[in-house]
Amino acid sequence: MTQQSAFTAEGTAEPRSTAGPDDAPAARPRIALVGVHGFGERHLANLARLEAAGAVELVAVADPHPPQDGRLGSSVAVFTVLDELLVSGTAPDVVILATPIQTHAPMALAALAAGCDVYVEKPPVASLAQFQEVAAAAEASGNLVQVGFQSLGSLALPAIREAIASGEIGDVLGLSAQGMWVRSKGYFKRSRWAGKRSLDGTDVVDGVATNALAHAVATGLHMAGAHTIADVASVETDLYRAHNTQSDDTSVIRVRTAAGQTLLCGLTLCAPEQRKPSVTVHGTLGEITFFYTEDEVVTTTAAGERHETFGRTDLLENLLAARATGVPLLCGLADTGGFTSVLEAIRTAPDPQEISAEHLSWEGEGDDAHPVVNGIPELIERAAKAQATFAELGVQWARQLPPARTFDLAGQAVAEYQDGSHIRAVSSPRPYLHPVRTLAGTVVTDHQPLDHVWHLGVGVALQDVDGVNFWGGRTYTRAAGEYVWRPDHGSIVRTGEPFENDGGSGVGGSGHAGELAETLSWNGPGGAPVLTEERRWTWAPAGPGAWRLTLGFALSPAGDRPVSLGSPGSNGRDQGGYGGFFWRLPECSGATVWAPGSAGTPLTGEAAVHGSVTPWLAWSGNFGPVTPGGSGTPDGGTGAGAAAGGAATLVFVAAEDATDPWFVRVDGYPGVGQSLAWDAPVIAEPGTPVRRSITVFIADGFLSTQDIETLIKTQGDQS
Repeated sequence: MTQQSAFTAEGTAEPRSTAGPDDAPAARPRIALVGVHGFGERHLANLARLEAAGAVELVAVADPHPPQDGRLGSSVAVFTVLDELLVSGTAPDVVILATPIQTHAPMALAALAAGCDVYVEKPPVASLAQFQEVAAAAEASGNLVQVGFQSLGSLALPAIREAIASGEIGDVLGLSAQGMWVRSKGYFKRSRWAGKRSLDGTDVVDGVATNALAHAVATGLHMAGAHTIADVASVETDLYRAHNTQSDDTSVIRVRTAAGQTLLCGLTLCAPEQRKPSVTVHGTLGEITFFYTEDEVVTTTAAGERHETFGRTDLLENLLAARATGVPLLCGLADTGGFTSVLEAIRTAPDPQEISAEHLSWEGEGDDAHPVVNGIPELIERAAKAQATFAELGVQWARQLPPARTFDLAGQAVAEYQDGSHIRAVSSPRPYLHPVRTLAGTVVTDHQPLDHVWHLGVGVALQDVDGVNFWGGRTYTRAAGEYVWRPDHGSIVRTGEPFENDGGSGVGGSGHAGELAETLSWNGPGGAPVLTEERRWTWAPAGPGAWRLTLGFALSPAGDRPVSLGSPGSNGRDQGGYGGFFWRLPECSGATVWAPGSAGTPLTGEAAVHGSVTPWLAWSGNFGPVTPGGSGTPDGGTGAGAAAGGAATLVFVAAEDATDPWFVRVDGYPGVGQSLAWDAPVIAEPGTPVRRSITVFIADGFLSTQDIETLIKTQGDQS
């Protein structure tokens, strides 16, 4: 028996029944409801619907605060606690538990011991140990336990599985769940347990992922095929709070399944406005988004966008059918093992970190007041796209992850070296610098921005190395004549111990240069080495308000055969020859880009400098504050202690004999590179490495052409 549903809250149904008297079994199941307020009121309404259809009989309720007179039929027995109900002789067949989280497990155990089937609201338990205890009791008694994740009754779910199996969206790259709700101070005053991780020494584990938006997590796990505990390989938590609570209200949960999928859940109760929560399956040919509160599915492919709305099977009716005919439960306790793994990871995680006041705004008054985390919609979207935590994105209010090492000048950190170990596989993990700062603290790099989450600060990347993508994202192929997703992503990792020299007693204070030299292996998708790289970074002061960074690298075949180094440009994309050295900038207002031209006339603007070969290229502008879709801002992600921004000039100086064209983007996104394979591949021969080097001056303020030429000459004379 199926009911069509419209939804008014997270996973909660406003039923439109198709049941009728003819659907009633010969002996109506006897139902007891524990908890008649809050969500229990929805159960009362659903039971009234089913009772009118002759499908069930409500025989008893239990609640310390009984419902108002006239709400229940005269034959319904009323108790204050479940224990009284179970010994009263009412003999229910099914007990529904709509009670505080910390009571779910003990009440479920009591009902199972009394020989009853159980319908328990989410989350079913408050710990993994409780889950195992209830599961063992259910198996021993032979009784059923259904968990109230109503979204798992949606008829959209099998339709989504069929669409994925058909190949409509190609290979699955990953899944993301996004939930952005608004919850006020009053929401956390509705009960003693609200907003608590524990209460009087008892686990509660309330929170955005375990309760308020738990359906987003449970639905995402279901769509990722992670039903049981064994289906989950790992859970990573990144928990924060804006409210004055114990529990998290703004978090990222990353689940890796035993089958190799990744589910990234970005959730908040501190959004500027309420949005429909969703789970998205990201594929190589498109994506499917399930708005589970409305049973709406949006499929997006090259053919366009398709909207579909589905019905839903009521989970209580499914439990009754399982009792009568043995049909499978749609959300049996065992199938919430994956969710319980997430809950356990949250339960055992450090307490959520408070989001400081400068990153919040408050709207409303009194108990209606609610916090808004600055830029949270864009941050959640960016986290979902990059499959990254807030900490990995470098959001300033998030926990700071220590870099692999820091480049210092006179005790001041000017760049942080990231080893790339947190980067998702299809972004081609690799070492890079971010954030890079001016001496005044202005951040002049970005990483994992929303427009291209595979753009990683300052480093070396190529899109076609003998067919392996070391750039990240889609690959441009001559055969397709466009960018396509392929399983061709490599990674760049350090081999051996790096050589480091900080100039002795404090880099930069007396003009000493810092140095980092390392050997890197460019490994293909299967882990086999393709290239070996010798990379050397040096950094030093460059006069008042400036410093210089030099990168030199040499690429050699890892084996005894030549290796082709290519780009989209060498594969037929006009003006798309990026690859080699690349510097991704943060959003920048008033950007000016120029290079020296002939007869003293500078080349100015993207169109003029892109593809040019000049001794140097300059970029100046105001960096930050910008939107959290990128970094370089207090809310968008520059790490702890980052400056809000300022005016800066970057001067990219080519090696003396360089013939590689500049790759420049101002519109669309800000970035500068030197194209190793502009329109033809470069071949790395065994014993003959492909060598490149570049120096970048990072200066506060706006430099003129004369300033730049003086800086280059002065520094050249000193080197």
